[in-house]
Amino acid sequence: MKPSDVYGHHAMSLPRALLVALALTSAACSANLGEPISGAGDPSTTTPGTVPPEPRVAVELEGPITGGERDVLYNAMPKGFEAHFDYTEEEWFVSGEATAFEVDGSLDLDGTWSVRHGDTAPYTTRIVVRRPIDPDDFNGIVLVEWNNVTVGRDADPGFGFLFPEILGKGYAYIGVSAQEVGIVGDARLEIPGPSFEAADPLKVWDPERYAPLTHPGDAYAYDIFTQVGAIATVRADANPLDGLDPEAVIAIGGSEAASRLVTYANAIQPEAGVYDALLIHSRGGGAAPLGPDLEMLPRNGTRVRADLRVPVLILETETDLGILDFQAARQPDTDHIVTWEVAGAAQSDQATLNYSSASASRWNGARSAPGVQALCGPINVGPQPEVARAALARLRAWVVHGRRPPLARPLETTPDGEIARDADGNALGGVRTPAVDAPISSLTGEGGDAGIFCALFGQERPFTPARLAELYPTHRAYTDAVTESADTAMDGGFLLKADRDAIVAKAERSNVGR
Repeated sequence: MKPSDVYGHHAMSLPRALLVALALTSAACSANLGEPISGAGDPSTTTPGTVPPEPRVAVELEGPITGGERDVLYNAMPKGFEAHFDYTEEEWFVSGEATAFEVDGSLDLDGTWSVRHGDTAPYTTRIVVRRPIDPDDFNGIVLVEWNNVTVGRDADPGFGFLFPEILGKGYAYIGVSAQEVGIVGDARLEIPGPSFEAADPLKVWDPERYAPLTHPGDAYAYDIFTQVGAIATVRADANPLDGLDPEAVIAIGGSEAASRLVTYANAIQPEAGVYDALLIHSRGGGAAPLGPDLEMLPRNGTRVRADLRVPVLILETETDLGILDFQAARQPDTDHIVTWEVAGAAQSDQATLNYSSASASRWNGARSAPGVQALCGPINVGPQPEVARAALARLRAWVVHGRRPPLARPLETTPDGEIARDADGNALGGVRTPAVDAPISSLTGEGGDAGIFCALFGQERPFTPARLAELYPTHRAYTDAVTESADTAMDGGFLLKADRDAIVAKAERSNVGR
């Protein structure tokens, strides 16, 4: 499969298996294992005082992992990606002892939380590593994604949205099975229609390959995420990055994982200091609990603490503002926190399905998957992936060169909290693209009446031929409108040139106005 197509029982073997004990701290690695990257764990880039210094932790790495009943890793990239982009994809097991955290005081809505260390417990989880084969192609940035587990399985939606930028621009990537749910199951979001195997947790999907995995519970997930991030800061050959020389490590997470990153930013990052920036994608109005007790969930309206000294880019869709009530957690842009709200975007959309289907065809074969359109109707085909890729590029520039991303208008809302819309049903305000400024349909982040699963996919309502003719009496009128909007978005920093060109080329191929 070409990357462009996305848009639109044998014993486990361990060839060249490695078992490497890495002595790590929460902020950096010991000198005998390689020099920590600039900034990671540097007190000047962290916030004083919430977590006592962590004890040294022995982390064992085993891999690359192969074999198992299926002889393929869960969440493998679509067929052809490795060859096309000259990347390698490997799976590793990470073992260590993780610490849980307890609230020390109150979880104030401003995010300035204090926590203390709780119990410790052993764990073994897995990471998926994607890196350029040629070290000279590495751009110096390691992305670490907190995998999403909302439907009871490990998913990498961030990579799905961002892969053209990640693989095309030389990033290294680590996807982390940080939470217990992805390993053993227990979904919180019911998917309508027949059950499908793609939602199996790791130990059910391939009990042989993933037999060694063990997770003590989500209270320990934050420290697991820290330990994996610390691995990425080591300049050493004997680690999954195979000697790449990183400049910075960026945490990314979407949807439920975004709520985890909000909690991580407020409670763990200030002292751990492993991550040089965070891309929080599609968070709601609250934050995730620190422990297994849902009563520990912070109240709606929790912000990211304003005293963080690392860049944070919050990327939101219409779904997040409406259904998930991000409006309650809106906060002013600062020198270190910037929010983009994307008009016409839904948290899950057609791009989500395109990548997921292409990926699953490799690791899940022809096994059944849900027909989302049949369940939910016409779903959102909006500009989220393109704006997300621009967000990543701007965040990288922020980290490496100190250039803060452009500030964006928020989406406009009515007095009763609804997203304000024009006569065609498209949102007002927010990050603007041709999808809403030279539209051929109304795009919303609000699904129909088929439940929360469908609601996350939003809706598309194509314009009638009469409305299209009214807006665009000629094909040239349409392509000019698209080009003008795309150029404005690119010049403003909200579209990359490659995506601008692809949008304009699609318009030129269309029949609109003909």
